[in-house]
Amino acid sequence: MSNPAINIYKQRRSQYAIGKNISIGQTDATSLIKEAVKQAPTAFNSQSSRAVILFNEQNDKFWQLVLDTLRAIVPAESFAPTEQKINSFSAGAGTVLFFEDQDVVKGLQEKFPLYADNFPAWSEHATGIAQFAVWTALAEADIGASLQHYNPIIDDAVFETWDLPASWKLRAQMPFGSHEAPLGEKTFMDDEERFRIFA
Repeated sequence: MSNPAINIYKQRRSQYAIGKNISIGQTDATSLIKEAVKQAPTAFNSQSSRAVILFNEQNDKFWQLVLDTLRAIVPAESFAPTEQKINSFSAGAGTVLFFEDQDVVKGLQEKFPLYADNFPAWSEHATGIAQFAVWTALAEADIGASLQHYNPIIDDAVFETWDLPASWKLRAQMPFGSHEAPLGEKTFMDDEERFRIFA
């Protein structure tokens, strides 16, 4: 079976070898990321996902912040691989920081108390869908990306550096850029272990 959406999903891979030579300009990349987040569905149409898009020296500043934070906690004798990994992310064209607005979550909990316990989980669903939407849109534009999680150890520095609302909660980071190496093959577990079909 051929399906255009599935074919696009298949293009999405983790790409760690990224560069600055993306096929579209900064303005178009920003528009693409914004539209992908806007089109990602959310429970109760909460639209709780937030994104910070970093380019150029702001992108460099972010990954230097991550590097400095890790340097303080990773033993010096084993820091070289960590530094190499972080430098590979900063080599890209930009980074998307994904957040969830906790004021939205709390507001929905108050408005719909019957579902109050579910809204934090639904917020996590929202950010996951937004991340997938952005990642897939970038892949379709022939831009490589990967998903990173250096939160919460970088949270305080991120909020201080970019003066972000206190209600935002950092959930993930997505460095992106041009493909500087071939993508690896995807592997999958057996369908029998993953799916149950009843008809």
